[in-house]
Amino acid sequence: MSETNGFYDALPRVGAFDQLTETTRYTALPSDWVIGTSDIVDSTGLVAAGQYKTVNMVGAAVISAVMNALEGRAFPFVFGGDGANFALSAGDADVARDVLGRVVRWAEEEFGIELRAALVPLSAIRAAGADVLVARYQASEGADYAMFGGRGLAWAEARMKAGDFGVQAAPAGQVPDLTGLSCRWSHMPSRNGTILSLVVSPRPEATLGQVMQVYDRIITLAQRLERGGHPAPAEGPGSDWPPKGAGLEAHAARQGGSLFKARLKALFESFVAWLLIRTGITLGGFDARRYARIVGENADFRKLDDSLKMTLDCDAATQTEIEHILSEAEAQGVIRFGTSTQDEAMMTCIVPSILTDDHVHFIDGAAGGYTMAARRIKATSA
Repeated sequence: MSETNGFYDALPRVGAFDQLTETTRYTALPSDWVIGTSDIVDSTGLVAAGQYKTVNMVGAAVISAVMNALEGRAFPFVFGGDGANFALSAGDADVARDVLGRVVRWAEEEFGIELRAALVPLSAIRAAGADVLVARYQASEGADYAMFGGRGLAWAEARMKAGDFGVQAAPAGQVPDLTGLSCRWSHMPSRNGTILSLVVSPRPEATLGQVMQVYDRIITLAQRLERGGHPAPAEGPGSDWPPKGAGLEAHAARQGGSLFKARLKALFESFVAWLLIRTGITLGGFDARRYARIVGENADFRKLDDSLKMTLDCDAATQTEIEHILSEAEAQGVIRFGTSTQDEAMMTCIVPSILTDDHVHFIDGAAGGYTMAARRIKATSA
C-alpha cells in the first residue's frame, strides 16, 4: 500500500461539519509530504469579463488531473474557486510536478489563461513555523472532502505568488488527463434571498482558539438556514439543454483532438441525461433522478483550508448576523473577511463514473463568488 493510502485512508471521517472547528479532529501530514498549490493570475479580471465558469473549470482541473494520474487513489485536496491545493506523499512528488505542469500548459493553450503552480515541501512549511493538518469530512455516504488547518496552505500560496517553488509549464502539447471534469448542471437560483459567498482568513497574530471560535459562530448561524444553507435543492440541481458548460467540457475532454467532436459528444451525453431526468426513465440501471439527488448530497459548499469558505443560500437576516460577527472579529484583530453576493450558485463536477456514488462537485457563486470575496479581503488589507 502506498504511503498516500496508508496515511489518508486511515484518517477517521468526521460526520458533522461543526465538529471541524475542534483542533483534535486534525492530524499532521507525514514529514516528507509535498503540497501542490495553484491559482489563476488576474482571476478577478476574468470574472469581471464574465469568464467565471472558465475560472472554476481551470481551478478544478488541477484536482481532476491528479485524480486521474493517481488512478482513483484517495488524496487530500481542496477547491478554492480560482485554484486548488492538494497534498501527496514523497513517492508521488514527481507525479504531482508533472500533472501541475500539464495543467499549466493546458490552461494557456485552451483558454489563454495564466495558471501559476508550485510544489512545496512540507519541510519548508514547518521550517517557517507553519504546518499542514488534515481532517476528512464525510459530506455524504458516497463522498468526503479534506479539511486543512495549521496555516501551511496559506504560507505555501504566499510563497507561490512570490515566485518560489514554481512549477513550469509542460512542453507544448503535453496536456493532462481530465476525464470526468464537467459543468453540465444549470445554475441554482437562491431560494432564500441571495447566494452569499464568504471567505474568512485568520490574522497572523490571532491564536488558533480565537479563530476557531469565530468559525464556529458562523457555522452555527449557517446551520439555521434551510438545509444548512446548501445552494442545491434536495432533489439536486436542475438540468437544461444545451448546457452552458458544454464548450468548456469539450476543452477538457478533447485531449489534443477535435474540439468540434468533443463538443458534439458532450452535447449528446448531456441530452441523454437531460431526457432521463425529465422523464424519470432508467437506462441500463442508471437512474438519472437518483443521480441528481446524489450530486446535491455530495456537493462541497463549505470548507476549511486555513480559511473558512462557504457559499450559502442565505436570507437577509442571517447575512446581516454573519457580517456583524465577522466585522466585530475583524475589528478585534482576529480575522479578515470578504463577502460576495449573487442570485445563483454554480457547480463544477468531477465524475469518474456515473454508476458509483463517489463523484465530487464544487459549488461557487455564479458571479465568481470566492474570487470576488477574496478580492475584497485584499482591498481592505491594502
